[in-house]
Amino acid sequence: MQNVLAVILAGGKGTRLEPLTRDRAKPAVPFGGSYRIVDFVLSNCLNSNIRKMLVLTQYKAMSLDRHINLGWRRFFCRELGEFIDVLPPQQRIDEHWYQGTADAVYQNIYAIERERPDYVLILAGDHIYKMNYWEMIDYHLEQGADLTVGALRATRREAAREFGVIQVDPQQRILGFEEKPADPKPIPGEPDHCLASMGIYVFTARFLFEQLLADANRHDSAHDFGRNIIPAVIGEHEVFAFPFRDQNRKNNAYWRDVGTLDAYWEANMDLVSVDPQLNLYDGRWPIRTHQPNLPPPKFVFGSGERGDRRGRALDSIVCQGTIVSGGLVERCVLGPNVRVNSFAHVEDSILFEGVNVGRRAKIRRAIIDKGVNIPEDAVIGYDVEQDRRRGFAISEGGVVVIAKDDGARQLLSQEQTAAAGQ
Repeated sequence: MQNVLAVILAGGKGTRLEPLTRDRAKPAVPFGGSYRIVDFVLSNCLNSNIRKMLVLTQYKAMSLDRHINLGWRRFFCRELGEFIDVLPPQQRIDEHWYQGTADAVYQNIYAIERERPDYVLILAGDHIYKMNYWEMIDYHLEQGADLTVGALRATRREAAREFGVIQVDPQQRILGFEEKPADPKPIPGEPDHCLASMGIYVFTARFLFEQLLADANRHDSAHDFGRNIIPAVIGEHEVFAFPFRDQNRKNNAYWRDVGTLDAYWEANMDLVSVDPQLNLYDGRWPIRTHQPNLPPPKFVFGSGERGDRRGRALDSIVCQGTIVSGGLVERCVLGPNVRVNSFAHVEDSILFEGVNVGRRAKIRRAIIDKGVNIPEDAVIGYDVEQDRRRGFAISEGGVVVIAKDDGARQLLSQEQTAAAGQ
């Protein structure tokens, strides 16, 4: 086994996921009830037996730092050379925030060099997928590559302005690379598909250091792997693409960038389907996370009650500590310690930890952030224009998002008070 260090870029703002990223970095956003987005790349590393990790943070990193401390450090033994270290910006080299992905790694070059790795695996901390990174590292060794880029087959429509697009020869040597082109070049013989970069890179360590130093001295560079470093080394060095090999064990490969509210909502709703595309129940490739010490979920008023006062959850994920007390939940993801009170009806929604849904409230197609209290008789998601007037965020697909500490919740309470007085 070679000496490999994983560097996980987890400092993105995630502006397209606001208001969910108002108080947390994108990798720290909850997903699937119990998990955070970053858990998928960390689980891939652990399942791939990569036990040296540096997590580079930047914006709003406290939630992410706490999650890693609580849920991940127990898997590593420092005495055996294993670790997961969270590195905020050190500003050893520059007083600025990270200018790009390559600059983020360059500004932490001291911490990377100190571990003396033979190979450096660079990963994004905000994508959802299952992958054995050792297969990619073995491929890198077999090819004698200086750089290997993880590649995913995607439609040209999906890739346009969203992904780096790769052109390769029959031996998978990279011949061209464009970062987020408006008109992606297709795969030969497949006019509707292209080869997209996954933002996963294996570098021979010495080669990485040389390229980072050279790029840092280019004043016209954006200091980004996709925009600058990869295009600069193609043709002069051994640069290969590695076709994505999925560990999800489904008919179609699963890789998601849940970078928008609608993509995030759709990926969560997939989990509650009968046969979800993402398999969270595969013990051969487990996804780990912090599991708080909470009681099991509970459903009450199911027997001896008449009418609609029965605690039910249909086609839903319900996490530990949650109580459905005489309400109806359909096609939802309920995080830990959620309360759904009597006669409430919640459907097609994502409720984060600690949300309380008052009696007789009706919620549809919504994402409700941590600790939000929904008043009794509130109606959310049935009239988009009314929800917009209340100040709630509305996605392009019409999903209502209520953030933590959102003053618009007070408006809901005022509406209920006014209605009761009439």
